[in-house]
Amino acid sequence: MLLWLLAGCASAPLDRAGTLQSYDRLEPANGLVTRSLLEVSPDDVLVARTVKIVPTVFSDPAARTPLTAEQRRLVANAVDRALCAALSERFAVVRPSEHADLTVHAVVTQLTPTDPVAAGLSKGGSVAKSILLPGVPGPVPRIPVGLGSLSLEAEARDPAGRPQAAMVWGRGATVLFGPTRIAENGDAYVLAAEFGADFGKLLVTGRSPFGGLPSPPSLEKIGHLLGKAPKYPACEAFGRPPGLVGLLGEQVGAPPSWTDQGAAPAAAATE
Repeated sequence: MLLWLLAGCASAPLDRAGTLQSYDRLEPANGLVTRSLLEVSPDDVLVARTVKIVPTVFSDPAARTPLTAEQRRLVANAVDRALCAALSERFAVVRPSEHADLTVHAVVTQLTPTDPVAAGLSKGGSVAKSILLPGVPGPVPRIPVGLGSLSLEAEARDPAGRPQAAMVWGRGATVLFGPTRIAENGDAYVLAAEFGADFGKLLVTGRSPFGGLPSPPSLEKIGHLLGKAPKYPACEAFGRPPGLVGLLGEQVGAPPSWTDQGAAPAAAATE
C-alpha cells in the first residue's frame, strides 16, 4: 500500500535559488511524502521571542511557470499565511518595519502546475462515489496524471543577519491525500500551506517537523482555519483563511481564487 501511494505521488525536486547564505550544513530530513534538507540552531531559535515575515516571492525559474499573476500571488500568500499562523503558536509576530529576534523569508524555487482536466475528472469521480455509493468508506484516488508539485527554500536570520534555521523543501500532490482543486495552481496552493506549517514548526520547536506522532490542533489553529481574526495584527497582512467557504470549496474542487481573497489591501494591513 505504501509503495502504491508513493508511486502515485508527483515528484518535487529540491531546487536551489541561491537565496540561503549557505547550503553546506543542510542535512536530509524527510517525511512520508515530503523531501527536505534543513539545519537549525536550537538554542538560538528557542530563545527568540519575536519574529517578522518578509513576503514570499518566486525565483526567476519558478516565475516562468505558466500561471497567471493572481495564481502566483495566492500560492505565495498561502505560504505566508500558514507561516504566520504556525509561528504564532510561540512567537509574537510583528510587522516588517519593527524589530524582531528572527526574520523569516521563503522563496518558491519550483512549481509544477496541476492539470485542471485530470483534476476535474478525479473530483467528478469522488463526487459520483459519494452520491452512488455513500456507504462505501474511504476516499476515491485521484487519476495519477497531471499532479502538481511545489519546492521552496526558506531561512530565519537574527538581527545581525546570521542564519539560525534554513530549509529546502519539496513535495508533490498524491493520489490519495489532500484536497483536489481544479486549477493550475490547485496543488501548489494546498502544498504552500503545508510548507508554511512545516517551517513554522521547525522554528517553534527547534527540531525537524518530520517524524513522531502528530499533535492535535490547538484552539488557535482551529480558529485560524475557520477564518477568525489572527492572534497578532501583523498576520492580517496576509488575509484570513476562507473558513467554512474554503472548506466547502475544497469539497467541490473549486479553484483557490473562488474562495480565497488573498492578501489584505496594503492600507488595511498597516492599520
